[in-house]
Amino acid sequence: MKKQISLLIITTFFLTTLSAQKREVVEYKQSWDKQKVFWGFYLGLNKKDYKITYKTANSFISVTPSIGFNVGLIGDLRLHKNINLRLEPGLSSNTKTLAFTAISGGEKDSIRDVNATYLRIPLLLKFSANRLHNMRPYVLAGLSYDYNFSSNQDNPDDNYNGEFRMKKNNFSYELGIGVDLYLPYFIFSPSIRGVFAINDELVRDNDPNSPWTGAVDYFGTRGVFIKFSFH
Repeated sequence: MKKQISLLIITTFFLTTLSAQKREVVEYKQSWDKQKVFWGFYLGLNKKDYKITYKTANSFISVTPSIGFNVGLIGDLRLHKNINLRLEPGLSSNTKTLAFTAISGGEKDSIRDVNATYLRIPLLLKFSANRLHNMRPYVLAGLSYDYNFSSNQDNPDDNYNGEFRMKKNNFSYELGIGVDLYLPYFIFSPSIRGVFAINDELVRDNDPNSPWTGAVDYFGTRGVFIKFSFH
């Protein structure tokens, strides 16, 4: 009997504590998701690489990426209680080092540093789960127009003069996951995105048999973006 009484007391205490914990949960920003339009901004980091395919098997370009930054604004339009349309214009900057392994000689010929700053304008669909207290996970996908300020596309000099050239106007697609965290004064939304170029971004050298670009079939950006959004 004592064991049964002790078990009853423990069970009662557990249920009372659990009930108290449930009552103590305060849900912030309860009317936030009912807004038709809202705004925000983001800061973040990125690491970009290149997807490269070749016309011949004897060519290889080694890419050494670095950590870059991204910053921008957010405009959000609610289409459905679980679906939003987002526009996230911003700037993205990154540096990559390319090593052309098939080219003999010193670094002047075989190494190219590619500094790129992009204006990115992603248009995304955000699919959110139902809210659980103060968090709401989501996935998103969409397309982006990317303008490369550092492209060198119009430069008449090419790799024979030490100039590596890329296209100004590019397009990519973006996939990501994240979570909205509802805080007392704002919404904090960390996310991770994969970004993949659609078009070939490389401007070939004037010589079609160039040792730098002649063997390249496709050259496009791919990268991982970590974004910290505030609404």
